Amino acid sequence: MHVKFPKAVDKTLRFLKLKFLPQTLFFRTMLLIFIPLIVVQVVSIVAFFNGNWTRMGKRLSENLTSDMQVVIDYADGNTKRLDTISKLAMKNWDMSVTFYSNQDKHQVLNKASKNNRLITGFLEDSLKQKFPESETNVFLSSDKDYVWVFVDTSKGLYRFITSSKNIFTTAVFGFVAWMVGTSLLLFLVAVLFLRIQVRSIADLAKFSEDFGKGIDNKDFKPYGSSEVRKAGLAFIKMKERIQRQISERTQMLAGVSHDLRTPLTRMRLQAEMMPDGQDKTDLMQDIAEMEKMLDGYLDFVSGEAGEKSTFVDMNELILSILNKFRNKNALIRYATNDQVSAIQGREQALKRALTNVISNAFDFANTVAVKLESNNHRLEVTVDDDGPGIPADKREDVFKAFYRIEGSRNKETGGVGLGLSIAKDVISSHGGKIELADSDMGGLRVLISIPL
Repeated sequence: MHVKFPKAVDKTLRFLKLKFLPQTLFFRTMLLIFIPLIVVQVVSIVAFFNGNWTRMGKRLSENLTSDMQVVIDYADGNTKRLDTISKLAMKNWDMSVTFYSNQDKHQVLNKASKNNRLITGFLEDSLKQKFPESETNVFLSSDKDYVWVFVDTSKGLYRFITSSKNIFTTAVFGFVAWMVGTSLLLFLVAVLFLRIQVRSIADLAKFSEDFGKGIDNKDFKPYGSSEVRKAGLAFIKMKERIQRQISERTQMLAGVSHDLRTPLTRMRLQAEMMPDGQDKTDLMQDIAEMEKMLDGYLDFVSGEAGEKSTFVDMNELILSILNKFRNKNALIRYATNDQVSAIQGREQALKRALTNVISNAFDFANTVAVKLESNNHRLEVTVDDDGPGIPADKREDVFKAFYRIEGSRNKETGGVGLGLSIAKDVISSHGGKIELADSDMGGLRVLISIPL
């Protein structure tokens, strides 16, 4: 179910999604695991501290203050009684008791260190309840192994020294460490498991992308979850069907074109034996036009003839094409980027596509500028000319097979309308795109973009 929000809210949510939400499936899935895990840990720890930790701390503190109250009530400032009960307190409660008169107590208080509220908080509250008329202070030793408690009564100062374990237990930290440790272990297992699952999807995506570029990776084998394996097997079957259909179409068109050359050859021989005249001239022109159309058909299907993918140096490829047009009465400008790397593709198909584009520019322009550069992990070839250009409303139609702007297929005005169609088919098979725009030179700009 899709919930519709107001336009302003929906725009804000989209911005937050693009800004903060991870883009990859791995990190999005880890976010779904990590956030609930953290929430559960925080809730568990808070509940533990508010429950068991509070009850345990209060109970230990109340027991300790009750023991101190027994000592103070029994001694009541009497030194002889204090010696006796001090020995009993050390023997039974592991607690040292010292009494200071009102004249000496200030020196003892000045030497005490600062306390820690997390450890002594419950004890401080319990002391205030047990001795409301006396001033009480709690301090920790520097190593936090012992706690000092001062109870300043009207008759003198009582100092109690006992182990901090009597009011605080480190088991709580063991519990927290256990929870954090198990959570980290679960998180690590989830990361390892997800990496395997995501890797299978990434490999399937890479295999699909390679097929779109014309790279036939026969070593790919689907793995991972059952859904990913099904998707991989389905894509392999689809790839095989596409390749079979392309192969059948290529063979059919190539066969038809080849078979038509036989009667055309006979027609040319018969025409050569005809007496000179207008009829012979017209017939020879028709035969030449039909041969040109057949050559165009063969060029159209030859890009799908199973050429293997290799690393192609695009700089060398473009230079080899431009060298063919050096004798043209046109000015050639070429700019390249030394950092542009080679791409993986079908060299002859790419050469055919670029030749068609550059040839069109030389047919209609006096100056042709070709530029090769890389931009955002893509290789870009720009062909500018100062010719008449192509109207904006016809720029999509010129990529259709057999479409020509002047509406004819006369050999005097060009080919059969397959040049740009072949170029687009080749560039698309390499995962790229070809676009037409207005050139800064006043003519047409052809922008070819292929992923590196």
